[in-house]
Amino acid sequence: MSGNQSHVFPRHTKADLPVVAGGDGPYLIDTTGKRYLDACGGAAVSCLGHSARDVTEAAKAQLDRIPYAHTSFFTSEPAEKLADILIERAPEGIDRVYFVSGGSEATEAAIKLSRQVFTERGETSRRHVIARWQSYHGNTLGALSAGGNRWRRAQFEPLLVGAMHHIDACHYYRWGADGESPEEYGIRVANQLDEKIRELGPETVAAFIAEPVVGATMGAVPAAPGYFKRIREICDEHGVLLILDEVMCGMGRTGHIFACEADGITPDIICIAKGLGAGVQPIGAMLCTGEIYETIEQGSGFFQHGHTYLGHATACAAGVAVMERIPGLMPNVRDMGDKLQAALVAAMGDHPHVGDIRGRGLFRGVEIVEDRKTKEPFDPGLGVAVKLKKACFADGLMVYPMSGTVDGRLGDHALIAPPFIIDETHVAEIAEKLSGALDRVLGEAKAA
Repeated sequence: MSGNQSHVFPRHTKADLPVVAGGDGPYLIDTTGKRYLDACGGAAVSCLGHSARDVTEAAKAQLDRIPYAHTSFFTSEPAEKLADILIERAPEGIDRVYFVSGGSEATEAAIKLSRQVFTERGETSRRHVIARWQSYHGNTLGALSAGGNRWRRAQFEPLLVGAMHHIDACHYYRWGADGESPEEYGIRVANQLDEKIRELGPETVAAFIAEPVVGATMGAVPAAPGYFKRIREICDEHGVLLILDEVMCGMGRTGHIFACEADGITPDIICIAKGLGAGVQPIGAMLCTGEIYETIEQGSGFFQHGHTYLGHATACAAGVAVMERIPGLMPNVRDMGDKLQAALVAAMGDHPHVGDIRGRGLFRGVEIVEDRKTKEPFDPGLGVAVKLKKACFADGLMVYPMSGTVDGRLGDHALIAPPFIIDETHVAEIAEKLSGALDRVLGEAKAA
């Protein structure tokens, strides 16, 4: 924000940001009138674009009734209705919804519930949680401890929880061995979970947490075929709970209401947020099986957890309106997702510095490499991801580039997660502007 002193503590103190003034479908508009195609939904949040009047009207109507009442005293009609809608759409066996204000809170709730369930069952030694490197589960200390994003973890390592452990990510393009099929690779990497559980002692492990499609840390990477079915088998064998973090990839983003539908499995706990409120209200949720709920119900009856704004009536009212829209948009998400993939491949598939273009639905990633043949990443000192974000933004395109794609330090990618309402003209604009900005950034890097 130029010209005036701000008292806002921004994400980056050296950023000079334009001021947003309005929205028009998938576009945001600043105070100068410049339009930006939001091809990342902010952070895969604004799934209905920026003029979803039905959702904003639902929130306004709830404000006129009652905005908020603390859930230790009341439930509310919007919370009850949204829970019913989510359970109707959820994988079989998922039966209860615990509303929170965002993804990090959902992850915290899932981790704490996985511990409390076992204490209520008398299995008090089950204290370890296993996750994957190159994952992201939120920025609160518990969620950050579970996450495997080394760059985000680095300066907070002394504060992170020692009960969190990690196995390798599942990324066939990057780590599949020569002659190894995707299926063989998926089973090999999944079996690391079995090895880690046995190493820690099966009686000490409470849960395994993973993203069905890894979001910002690796750039829309789905698991290899059969990976999650093997993960489910391993969890069942050892009595370990399976937590799926669908905060970024869920709520229709991949062409399914719940991303795990594509993998044909049912977890014990699911974390959702982002698209659930479409950016109109902050809301997230942790969903769990009826069996987990009954353990608490028939035990202490009290989940030792809570947040001030959980089950916020206005947020839930917005969520109801969002969930009434999303199912009808799934055909467009799948169709435009296929067209977006094709357009990206046409524009950059043979680019000497594009290694992989992947994803599901309207959740796509473009991995940028120094050498296409060897998959060698660029020197992180070049700052390719940061420069690409700036170049795209200058051209009126918002994408979500990140560095550290390979191991937390090396590698660059661009994450693309546009609103579910886009059409073919927007697909073409994304591919054209992204490829043009990439050429410009890499040309400048080589010249330097």
